[in-house]
Amino acid sequence: MTRAWILPMLSVLCGSAVAAGQLFRGSPVAAAALLLVFVLLAVWNSPLMFPRAIGALEAQRRSAVDGRPVVFWRAGCRYCLRLRVRLGRGARRAHWVDIWRDPAGAAVVRAADGGDETVPTVVVAGEPHVNPDPEWVRQQLPPA
Repeated sequence: MTRAWILPMLSVLCGSAVAAGQLFRGSPVAAAALLLVFVLLAVWNSPLMFPRAIGALEAQRRSAVDGRPVVFWRAGCRYCLRLRVRLGRGARRAHWVDIWRDPAGAAVVRAADGGDETVPTVVVAGEPHVNPDPEWVRQQLPPA
């Protein structure tokens, strides 16, 4: 299991424990509702919320050809999630690199931010932008 799945799995486990407690108290409806909330929280904080990640080298190669931005992110990052949600369907028009899965991606982010792994870092036309405004990123996306 990668680091990206630790928080979602803990959320499901905690939700299961809380739901089991509600079941033992005789509240199956409350147990189901709580379990549903914890499962939704797990999905919200999982890599499933993001487009399929590719490697940094592949993303940079593709970006050079099609001009799309490259977004470096990691699961569990609330700023990455904010960017993903605010981009909506447009998020699929960018190349996404999970820095926890790709050491080359983490190196690009560290080089852009003086040694820190601050995400989201968006590279547009070879220029890195650390934690940019989602509206600005939306304007950098190619038309649908």
